[in-house]
Amino acid sequence: MTLKRFEELEIWQDARELCKFIKKITNETPLSKDFKLRDQIRDSSGSVMDNIAEGFERQGNREFINFLGISKGSCGETRSQGYRAFDYDYINKDVLDECIKRTTKLSIKILNMIEYLKKSDFRGTRFH
Repeated sequence: MTLKRFEELEIWQDARELCKFIKKITNETPLSKDFKLRDQIRDSSGSVMDNIAEGFERQGNREFINFLGISKGSCGETRSQGYRAFDYDYINKDVLDECIKRTTKLSIKILNMIEYLKKSDFRGTRFH
């Protein structure tokens, strides 16, 4: 099976759900009033899904791996910002735990995709 669109990627779908989760908590908790941290966590969670999409659209295996690495980094950044929001009493432990669960799971999936692509003989449509 060949994927034709980044929207078909499970990691992109999970990243989209993470982004929606972050948007919800930044609207519904005291985090909404800390404009800098609110914007940072929204941006980092958006970066996770956007870099997956951009890397896929580049149509080259090496570039996709590079963008997945950036995406994985943004996932860690989102998790770190979740800790800050908790430490500042903007979110409760349940929300932090959900953030940690989602970002950790997604980070592992992104790493698995990177490892798969490194072992794959397919180099992307750009190189046909």
